[in-house]
Amino acid sequence: MKTKIGCFVVLIMVMMPAVKVHAQAGADSLLSFIQKNKDRSSLFLTANDTVVAHLNEGKIMPLASTVKIIVALEFARQAAHNAIDQNERIPLAELNKYYVANTDGNAHPGWIAYETKQGHILHDSVALINVARGMTIFSSNANMEYLLDRLGFDNVNNNLRLLGLKNHTPIYPLVSALFFYQNPKKINEEKILQEIRKMSNAQYAQAALLIHRELKGDSNYKKQFRPQDLTLKMQREWSDRLPASTTAEYVKLCYILNKRKDFDDATYQVLAKELEAVMENPANQSWLLHSGMKGGSTAYVLTKALYGTLKNGNSIELAYFFDDLTIPENFMLQKWMNDFELKILTDDQFRKHLDL
Repeated sequence: MKTKIGCFVVLIMVMMPAVKVHAQAGADSLLSFIQKNKDRSSLFLTANDTVVAHLNEGKIMPLASTVKIIVALEFARQAAHNAIDQNERIPLAELNKYYVANTDGNAHPGWIAYETKQGHILHDSVALINVARGMTIFSSNANMEYLLDRLGFDNVNNNLRLLGLKNHTPIYPLVSALFFYQNPKKINEEKILQEIRKMSNAQYAQAALLIHRELKGDSNYKKQFRPQDLTLKMQREWSDRLPASTTAEYVKLCYILNKRKDFDDATYQVLAKELEAVMENPANQSWLLHSGMKGGSTAYVLTKALYGTLKNGNSIELAYFFDDLTIPENFMLQKWMNDFELKILTDDQFRKHLDL
């Protein structure tokens, strides 16, 4: 099986009020994996303002695309207060500056195909709000990179302080960081990695920003990059240096999103467009007041943060991360995630008896 480079996967749950037999099997299988692989897992779960389950919740782990929640929040804040116009038309060429083929699990082309089918693309441009939704729902890394530039890198990172997220490494352009690992001159691989390892997280983020500026200003710059030249070891090193945090911190973030008290209504309305695609399914509207989520993965990492307020009064926040996965394990876990999350949201007994 081939390894996809930076294959960030967004999982859109189609949640139903009834729990089927297969859901029990998937939920139990994922829970069993956590129990047998505690050193590679982290989970934090709260329900109705009470901690229900926790495992390694203070362990800092790579976030993959789950970090895009922070970018989505900054977009919502600026859109809600007219710092940006969410209906502004953005040329696709501007987004394409940051798209590097075969590095995103087909997320960006998939988003373009969807927007085309929906009739949202006019004169090779798309509304800014749909750029944001492409980042969150389809997990386009190119869209994230564009939005980081548009919103301001410092503004996005300042949300970490605003939200009180102390255990979080800097947020930087993920696509740009891939260029650290290119090796056109066939230099000794270990020498390249040694130089990268010398960089602090702040230096790494700053170096990624410099490459981002090259991509923004020089349409030929990305032509030098060949994804197929990245070795598995380089892919792993890139994955290990992604923005990182803890499940405890991301449940704190989910709590803010779920309770809808820390920001004004206009901000939460934009956030709902970005993160709460599950609510666009009428079946989910029958039992949920609101629910949102963001997930991500690389070949080695799988992460998810989600929240939901049910019509029965329950409010739930969950974050669970895996690292050091094999490709078969990653694929297997992704098949079980929807069932696991559905049980967490709908089954009081399952939540109460989580044995970690």
